[in-house]
Order: sequence, then C-alpha cells, then structure tokens
Amino acid sequence: MFGRGRVHDRAVLDALESLDPLPFTGDVWRVTRKGRDPLRGSSSRGRWSPIGEFEVLYTSLERHGALAEIGYRLSLEPVWPSRLEHELHTIAARTQRSLRFANLDSLVAFGVDVARYNTFEYEATQAVAAAAHFLEFDGLIVPSARASCANLVVFLDRLIEDYRLDVTATEPVDWESWRKHRA
Repeated sequence: MFGRGRVHDRAVLDALESLDPLPFTGDVWRVTRKGRDPLRGSSSRGRWSPIGEFEVLYTSLERHGALAEIGYRLSLEPVWPSRLEHELHTIAARTQRSLRFANLDSLVAFGVDVARYNTFEYEATQAVAAAAHFLEFDGLIVPSARASCANLVVFLDRLIEDYRLDVTATEPVDWESWRKHRA
C-alpha cells in the first residue's frame, strides 16, 4: 500500500529543502530479466526505496554500472544462475527536479554511514528517499554501491508531462563474458 504517512526527520527535510533540484537529461542504463518491462519500477525494499511507499526505477548513468548492480546480486547466489536471461536497456531519461549527491561524503550530513554504504543497511538512505519523495522531487542522482559511477533513481509518480523515460535500445546480457572481464 502506498502513502502510509511516514513521519520524516525534520533535519533531513530541512537539509533536502536547502538543495537546489537539477534537471537531468541523458541516457541511463538498466538491466532486467528478459521480457520484463524495463520502465516498470519497484516498490520493494531497496537502498533508495522504502518498501511499499512509492515506486522507483533504478538506473545507472553508466552501462557498466547497471551490469555491476545486477551482477553483484547474481553473484550472491551459491551457484551462478545460468538459466536466467537478462537484457540491458538504454533509456533516454528526462527529469525536472532531481537531487544530486556528488559522492559518498555528500550523504554523511543525512545520516548515511558511508563505511557501510555497500551493505544492505538501507534505513538512512530510505529515509532520505522518502523525504525527497515527500518534498516532490522526481529523482535522486546518487553514488553507486557497486561501481565507480552514479545512479539515477526515479520516483515514477513524480514525473510530469514532458519529463519521461523512453527505451531507445535493448540488448541481451552475456553474463559469462561479463564475469570473465571482471576476473
């Protein structure tokens, strides 16, 4: 259920309100299971998505970043899931009011423990995302926890007309090749 009435930390709200939102226009990348709509977001628990509060679309500003995010998740399995097929999508993205966090240090003021950023401890980042969503920003540009690049996290219900996402290319992911290049 969306919109459960979260109580936001006033200090986080004030800090976010002091930031100037930026438009974003450019290509981003996303990996999905083959056949899944690449523009379908998620409302499940994630680094920047509090479970059930709103729908987000995770993308990366770099091709290798999108592959690293999903490749990391797959690598957590006891045996690499060889039968799963994935696709890499190039998406033309356009937002109007996104907040940019240039590096991990820029998240410290919001209570994010940057030494633990690459773990599954999401409470602080979810609080930032929920407050940004509440303040009607349409996305966040944040450091990737898995690659040396930034990710664009889009609040799908905050995109307004003329600010959108369009899939411009799709290709199959060759995980075997990706794994060889990472070794």
